[in-house]
Amino acid sequence: MHTEQENDGRRHVPVMLPRVLELLAPALEGRPAVVVDATLGLGGHSAALLAAHPQLTLVGLDRDPQALELAGRRLTAYAGRTHLVHAVYDQIADVLAELGLPRADGILFDLGVSSLQLDADERGFSYSRDSDLDMRMDPTRGPTAAEVLNTYAPGDLVRILREYGEERFATRIVSAVVKRRDKAPFTRSAELVELLYAAVPAASRRTGGHPAKRTFQALRIEVNGELEALRGALPAALGSLSVGGRIVVLAYHSLEDRMVKRELAAGAASRTPVDLPVELPGHGPELRLLTRGAEPATDDEIQDNPRAASVRCRAAERIREVAA
Repeated sequence: MHTEQENDGRRHVPVMLPRVLELLAPALEGRPAVVVDATLGLGGHSAALLAAHPQLTLVGLDRDPQALELAGRRLTAYAGRTHLVHAVYDQIADVLAELGLPRADGILFDLGVSSLQLDADERGFSYSRDSDLDMRMDPTRGPTAAEVLNTYAPGDLVRILREYGEERFATRIVSAVVKRRDKAPFTRSAELVELLYAAVPAASRRTGGHPAKRTFQALRIEVNGELEALRGALPAALGSLSVGGRIVVLAYHSLEDRMVKRELAAGAASRTPVDLPVELPGHGPELRLLTRGAEPATDDEIQDNPRAASVRCRAAERIREVAA
């Protein structure tokens, strides 16, 4: 159970907050502007943006109703400038249209599982505490992690562990899962953690981190359709940016980061054929990259906030209208 201190967000430390504020500021400061926090969570980034920009209107999206409730409490002082919406981030364009906001001046994605979800024992995201094998970011819909483990064909489970968890021992793990579920279905996270300890070779456990980390990540991504949603969200977000608007994306594993890198790089590239000596009208880059590659958190921030250890930040500015 959460303490009140946890629930009001004071223990939540937003990842790379100073850098996020710095990257978004030129698109927001000194004028009425609209920013979309596509992954609202407990509202830490949003609160700081609203405090820094008195004319800012914030649109906060989250698929987790509990997150929306807690963030709403945190942002009470800014209620007149906020729209908090129960939605997945691939619905950005639809949400802006419904609110009568034609474009956004800033968009932030803080991908992956939120502090709220990791810290909630009953949600099943953490392999360090026993709980129901749920892992749904929106607990009102979709299959649970237990249902995935108990009902998916072995080949599909192997694919999920390999693609989403980059798990070398996927076949070995799935073989153990199938034998176990034939006797009794999975219901608790501790049952899966125990199986993973037995299935992953001891040498890998000594050097590769916790043996459950990759499998839990893979199940979470499958349960929530995270990569599929991100695949649709990135072009929708870029298409919603005004000229001069900026997007900042915080990614926590290589699958997300590669997707973000490809999308931003494509927007920052010229579409003029390489053998032409001049830029064709309307074929120039639509984006300007604001980070040199993917920026990590600083050592000081990682020390203060261990969850920042794997973050990679990429950002871009729209410099030209979207090509027709």
